[in-house]
Amino acid sequence: MKFLPKVLGLCAAASLTLGMAQANDKPVKIGMITTLSGGGASLGIDIRDGFDLAVKMKNGMLGGVKTEVITTDDARKVGNAKQIATRMIKQDNVDVLTGIVWSNLAMAVVPSVTKAGKIYISTNAGPSALAGKACNENYFNVAWQNDNLHEAMGKYATDQGVKTAYILAPNYPAGKDALTGFKRFFKGEVLGEVYTKLGQVDYAAEIANLRAAKPEAVFFFLPGGMGINFVKQYNQAGLSKTTPLYGPAFSFDEGILKAVGEAALGVHNASQYTWDLDNAANKAFVEAFRAEYKRNPSLYASQGFDAAMLLDSAIAAVKGNVSDTDAFRAAIKAAKFDSVRGNFKFGSNNHPVQDIYVREVVKAGEGVSNKTVGKVFTDHVDAYASQCKM
Repeated sequence: MKFLPKVLGLCAAASLTLGMAQANDKPVKIGMITTLSGGGASLGIDIRDGFDLAVKMKNGMLGGVKTEVITTDDARKVGNAKQIATRMIKQDNVDVLTGIVWSNLAMAVVPSVTKAGKIYISTNAGPSALAGKACNENYFNVAWQNDNLHEAMGKYATDQGVKTAYILAPNYPAGKDALTGFKRFFKGEVLGEVYTKLGQVDYAAEIANLRAAKPEAVFFFLPGGMGINFVKQYNQAGLSKTTPLYGPAFSFDEGILKAVGEAALGVHNASQYTWDLDNAANKAFVEAFRAEYKRNPSLYASQGFDAAMLLDSAIAAVKGNVSDTDAFRAAIKAAKFDSVRGNFKFGSNNHPVQDIYVREVVKAGEGVSNKTVGKVFTDHVDAYASQCKM
């Protein structure tokens, strides 16, 4: 796989717009902290690749200004993420931070970033605390609030007539938000609610317990390798033939499907993005991503790409003067860019107001992929916006 350089945009400034505040060649610095090794590395790699692709498509100049992206691996460790953020703020003097995959890392890093007066753009994690009472004017989420995709599956399961469900997720902030979101819109009875260990690989006990409970359907949120193992073991146990499996896109993105294969066929999952969405921005993105990386983009890649394009619009709006924090913040809030997911705007708490779709895992060539089936929510607002006092 071809990887773009971690630091882009050090090209000649010949195309700088006349009058740009940064005509002195001082670049906009973006610090990307993401997971590039260990469990869940595929998520961070996709976010990085999507972001880097946007910068490359803009000739290394977001908003017409030289752009330097400093990318560092947090290895999914809280301590690493905190140390990297401190270094990026105090030594590298970055203008914007972004990239964190995991909610526990986001909760440890984002408050210190916003307190330091820096802008943070979330490309993935959307813990409920940061959408509600702990919201901040310097924090924007370009992906979703953690509950959103799970809420969509709760509604979809209800619409499909499911009366009883067994639900499980990892025991960390995003896992708790996931099951809370599902239950918010699922009108049937929950026969079991289980929180597994983060990074768990063997689900024999959980599968035995849910089999005994005899639910009409199972809903789970297990991102990365956790989801790969669970779906394979669920299928091996024969349950996929008797008990429909529902989940969010996090457990059925393109990378995971490549590893799971036909064990995931027929599973329905919710997402704000699928590579087959019919809009001009997405078609151009998919074509460019396939050409650069030889694979279909996942929702993580789309979130990285959208984050860069959001910054491109905001930097252009302030004519490169990102040190004018009030103006830069307002330009980000305006979100004047064409999202690959279609309609996009920020709500009162700086989280997306967006459509959410249901997808089905289907055969595609020699493998499997997602196909958009329909829309579950239109202009969906997260449940915590009313708690945000900005």
